[in-house]
Amino acid sequence: MASSTTKPVQKILDSTKLASLSKFIRKPPIDPQTPIQGKIRDPNSNAFKEHAKREGLRLQKALNAITHGKDIFVYHNVRTKQVVYSLTRYLEENNVLRQMIYHGKKTVPAELRRDMWVPYYSVHFSSSRLGLRAYHLLREFSMQRQLAPPQEMITVTEEYLTAKRPRDPVEAEKFNRINNKRLGQTMEKKERARVLMDQKATSVADIAAVLGIQQEAIENGLLERSDKPGYLTKAARRRRREAFKEALELEEKRGVRVAELEEILNNSSLMDVDVKIGEPEGSRPEDPLRVKILWQDVHDAHYAESWINGVEHGQLKLGRNPVMPSEQVLHKAKVLAEDGFTEDKKE
Repeated sequence: MASSTTKPVQKILDSTKLASLSKFIRKPPIDPQTPIQGKIRDPNSNAFKEHAKREGLRLQKALNAITHGKDIFVYHNVRTKQVVYSLTRYLEENNVLRQMIYHGKKTVPAELRRDMWVPYYSVHFSSSRLGLRAYHLLREFSMQRQLAPPQEMITVTEEYLTAKRPRDPVEAEKFNRINNKRLGQTMEKKERARVLMDQKATSVADIAAVLGIQQEAIENGLLERSDKPGYLTKAARRRRREAFKEALELEEKRGVRVAELEEILNNSSLMDVDVKIGEPEGSRPEDPLRVKILWQDVHDAHYAESWINGVEHGQLKLGRNPVMPSEQVLHKAKVLAEDGFTEDKKE
């Protein structure tokens, strides 16, 4: 096989997709002659397996750091319609549980089921600063709505009773005798829990509002960083230098791990061309005022009343894997809903 330095780079692998591969990334190949805890270990020993597991986690973090903050991946629960936000294509259990609000008995599961959480949509920004700010706002809006909901959200209305009324005439009459007198009253505890956990529609409205807030901030210059940090004490300047130094060292270590992974992939029989790990071209808009949103069902975008002009809507690939898929490329008609959800049927 030819050396990887003589072959041109013909393929760029998306780091967010590689980080979600459980078989290779989470258990990377480790040289059996590598010293572990001071000596060479047997590959079947617990020390070697634990070392491989930790190296896989470090490699996973290094891959995620390449595009950290530029992508937000949103998942929802198919039964309760709860919505959680992630900065990675895969869901981490601790990250999900931190976003779950206790509304009563059995509203926060003791263990997460993979078959209950499915991709909803993903948001792609031009810079990590915009993405991280949007991520924080989305989580804040979700938590605030669940902890301090508006009264009209938890009030029994005619529309709410109509949705719950049985179709059988006898059962419907019995239902009306019991529930018609509840109109205008606050819902019961279990009913409030179901309503507050259903965030599918409000999540779309939140991301539309967040993008509007960010667009206004960019146009007014509120997100521009100042080169003058202001007055800092001697101790603060020292801590600042140490933090920059630690961040630089961590970035170098992660760069080494990614470079080693590229070498392993290029030397393997799976790749007949040189590969580069990073961001594929055209995966995200370059203009900070433009954002790309990929939907599992593009009709869910209509949950929002309006979108800013810089939003481009697309379709996600369908699949059985619970990990967030990539963008679907259609040969004849590419589904794009932009500036009012007009379909672009350009060849």
